[in-house]
Order: sequence, then structure tokens, then C-alpha cells
Amino acid sequence: MSARTDFIAGIGLRLLATFLMTAMSAAVRAVAETVPIGQLIFWRSFLALIPICLYMMWQHEFPSALSTKHPRLHVTRSLLGIFAMAMFFTALTYLPLANAQALGYLAPILVLPLAAVVLKEQLTPRIFGAVFLGFTGVIFLLWDAFSLPTEGALIGVAAGLVFAFTMAFVRVHTKTMTQTESSAAIAFYLALVGSVVGFGTIFFGWIALSTSMFAWLALAGFLGGIGHIVANEATARAPVSTLAPFDFTGLIWALGFDLILFAIVPGPVGLIGVFAITFAALIVTFSKSKAVKNPTTGV
Repeated sequence: MSARTDFIAGIGLRLLATFLMTAMSAAVRAVAETVPIGQLIFWRSFLALIPICLYMMWQHEFPSALSTKHPRLHVTRSLLGIFAMAMFFTALTYLPLANAQALGYLAPILVLPLAAVVLKEQLTPRIFGAVFLGFTGVIFLLWDAFSLPTEGALIGVAAGLVFAFTMAFVRVHTKTMTQTESSAAIAFYLALVGSVVGFGTIFFGWIALSTSMFAWLALAGFLGGIGHIVANEATARAPVSTLAPFDFTGLIWALGFDLILFAIVPGPVGLIGVFAITFAALIVTFSKSKAVKNPTTGV
């Protein structure tokens, strides 16, 4: 696979991962108001191990891919990922899916300076402009939430902001790991540590799951497992700063899930935000950044 083809494949994988992770978030939100956060983390992580292991078997990498010379990197990445997961699930408990998703889109904005300093990535003015436009769209989308806070909305917003800050570090950390660790191994250890940490919360009170609740959690686990693999594969093929704006497309899916599953319709201000975010992603799609000239370095 040529460098340019590999780079384009990274963008396509990021778009697919964004859809999968947004669908996973919708499944979690369907039960987030009822199921405790720790129980959500356990089932989301434990069931994700199934598609991850199947993927490694399909690639003839099981269990060899799990071998690592950097266990501390996996532990650090996994704990950060679990904390981010807990914050995002908290945001989903109190906010519509689109609003929680939009708060998460602050992470790509925060990734840019981190990618420039830590990974030495070169950022073009066009990428800066596209991400700024996307950030403006997020502000429009959240306008109603900040103007008319509902019960618990402030908790959801605060959790979403913490999630965004954490994910900025997680993505840069993951990028450094893909140079020596396989995508499947990164996803596997995150799911494994999440299962252990999540199960430890059983002493704080879990609830009995109905058939429908378990179905939503199972769906979240499978989608999350596949989504993590695809996202890590995308990160291994293209610079973090170039992939970041494509995360904005997940907001389109989030609005659709809100409408279909939860009967939530955004106002005109929110729609302006959607168009701004979509346009930002299109700008990056057709831009010719320096990363395209040398996409294999990743740094």
C-alpha cells in the first residue's frame, strides 16, 4: 500500500470509527439514566473483548499480538481511557446524545497543540481554520444547553468538559503507542482493564438488568470493541491533527440517533452548528496538507 493510499485509508477508517462510536454512545444513553456508571463500564468493556479477540484471530495475531515490552504504557492509556469513559457516560446521563457528543469535540481542538509539541506534527493554516470552524459550530449547538440548563445539565456539561480534556491526552498517547504496539493490543488491554475496574464497582450497588437493558449493553460492547480497533488503525495511518476534524461528522449521526431513538429535535441554532461542523470536515477532506506528502511518518 502506497503512502498516499495508506493516508486516505486512515481518513476512511476514522469516519467509520466515528459512526461506530456514536452508535455505541446511543446504546449507552438508552440505559444510562438507570444503570450505574460502574456497571455500564463493565459490560461495555467485557463484551468488547469478544470482537477484539475475533479480530486478532482473523488476523492470525492471537495471542501473539498481546505480547508487549511496554506494559506501563498500556496501563496508563487504559486508566485514562476508563476515566474518560466514565466522564462521557456521566454526560450521557444528563444530556442529549448530540450535546454530549459536541462537548467531546473539544478534544480535537485540544489535540492540536499537543500534537505539535509532543508528536512534532506540522499544522497547516487550513487545518487550523477548519478546526476553528468546527469549534464555532459546537458553540452554536451548545447554546441552548447553556442558556436553558435543565436539572442535572450542569453536571453533564462539567463531565463532558473533563472528558474532552482527558481524550486530548489519550489520543496523543495512543499515537505514540501505535509505533510499537498493535491496534488490537491497545484495544484489548483497554477492555480488559475496564472489565476489572468496572467489576470492582459491584460492591457499590448494581441493578438487575432486564432483557432490553442487556441488549443495549451488549450492542454497546460490540460496537465499542470494533470502534476502538478501527480508530486505532486510523491513528496508525495518518497524523492525529489531520484526523481530528473528521470526528465532527459523528455529530450528524448523534442528531439522527437523538431524533429516531429519543425523539429529540434540535433548534435552528443547533442546525447552524451542524452545518458549520460538516463544512469544517469537508474543508479538511479536500485540503492538501503537508501530512499528505509524508503521511507515513505520523510525527
